[in-house]
Amino acid sequence: MARAARVTRNFYRDSVALMQLSARLLALPGVRQASAVMASANNLALLREAGMLEDDVAAGPNDLLVAIDGDDQAVTAALAEADRALNEEPSPGPAGGRQPTRPRSLEMGLEAVPGADLALISTPGDYAAVEAMKALRLGLHVMLFSDNVPAAAEIALKRYAAARDLLVMGPDCGTAIIAGVPLGFANVVRRGDIGLVAASGTGLQQVTCLIDRAGGGITQAIGTGGHDLSSEVGGITMLQGLTALAKDPRTRVIVLISKPPAPEVAARVLDLARAAGKPVVVNFIGADPFLIGSLGLTAARTLEDAAVLAVAAASGRAPEPVRAELRDVPPPAAGQRYVRGLYSGGTFCYEATLLLAEVLAEVHSNTPVGGAQPLADVWRSQGHTLVDLGDDVFTRGRPHPMIDPRLRLERLAAEARDPATAVVLLDIVLGYGAHPDPAGVIAPAIAAAIAAAAAAGRRLAVVGFVCGTEADPQNLVRQEATLRDAGMILTRSNAEAARLAARIAASAGG
Repeated sequence: MARAARVTRNFYRDSVALMQLSARLLALPGVRQASAVMASANNLALLREAGMLEDDVAAGPNDLLVAIDGDDQAVTAALAEADRALNEEPSPGPAGGRQPTRPRSLEMGLEAVPGADLALISTPGDYAAVEAMKALRLGLHVMLFSDNVPAAAEIALKRYAAARDLLVMGPDCGTAIIAGVPLGFANVVRRGDIGLVAASGTGLQQVTCLIDRAGGGITQAIGTGGHDLSSEVGGITMLQGLTALAKDPRTRVIVLISKPPAPEVAARVLDLARAAGKPVVVNFIGADPFLIGSLGLTAARTLEDAAVLAVAAASGRAPEPVRAELRDVPPPAAGQRYVRGLYSGGTFCYEATLLLAEVLAEVHSNTPVGGAQPLADVWRSQGHTLVDLGDDVFTRGRPHPMIDPRLRLERLAAEARDPATAVVLLDIVLGYGAHPDPAGVIAPAIAAAIAAAAAAGRRLAVVGFVCGTEADPQNLVRQEATLRDAGMILTRSNAEAARLAARIAASAGG
């Protein structure tokens, strides 16, 4: 095995492009690990911790670093492929000419697109706040995709923006749909009359996709970043987004999505929602629905419920109860007891953990909630286990699992070999930024896992759902067909998948 790193001085690419490049390099034969990052101090530390970087590599935050671990010839080939990818010529323009020069600053971008009113910032966290402040001073709203932005910087940015009637979505805002344009990891959904504000990227994706699939549509889907509803930040962006949607004549129904906010922040948000003058559906996962309902708001227990209730409110009809599709799933063999959830979406893992912990004993997770317990070792399952594979510990030196599913494939094979595993629970996320064909990659692994269990005299159920729409680049219908052909049991939503998994495990005495 060999290890090598190459530094390109004063060369920038955004984090999504670098995650995609990392996945491209990881797919090469003989490559064990590959990471393309901007060489911020935090990224260098993570690569050293992952064993991919020597201490003597000299690189700074303006430099692009490619680190490869693998067979000797594979490392050489991967570095050459990285060079080709980073130096590809721009595609010809419509008339055969060259594409315009890429702007090198926000000011240049505004000169090229003078009507722009939003900047998407995706730089290393140490520098993202500075760029975001530049955008705000230019009068632009900001989607701050970057993570690792200090809390003090987030608070300063949001207070500055709010005082000028500007919006800061983020930091660590992975999803938004603004004026019909998907941003970050977002899906292609129809326009309509339902507006959303969410402190959860995959939660926002699930609800917007289910609204679309139910025939509804979206006015705006505003992400806040995961820390917005903390005591320190105070829900600045959610309050702004809620206010904007309440004033928007095109928005008839508002949906709020989050893990439970800090109590005092929740009180402010719910008070403002009560005064919105429109139906407001609230999905604060794990929160008390009676409190929400007592304020005249509509409480949604799950992401699926939020979508159903929003579509019903927009149409003026009473919502129909969400009924799980009855399925005749053969019970597991003797000794198969446990559910093993392998999630790429953090909110999906959180929601499923909460649902399973209500009905099953000995539920563990790296994102424990409700009656679940923390995992002693995130790399090893114990009892019923659900893991968020997008957590930082799993992405050190690797792209996010929505882009590169290799780590999940390895974990799927390991769980299938465990004679105690009854159900493997999966989410498949489509949309911009995600893997171009996630079903095509994971379906062979699902089929192999089911076959391996059958050869050992066991029945392995692989249960899950696809978060996406037919208009997404990957196409929902094609993705679901590929997964069904591999033997996966598909449901409509994360909540339904979790409940089905719980029923299967309970039938085996889990």
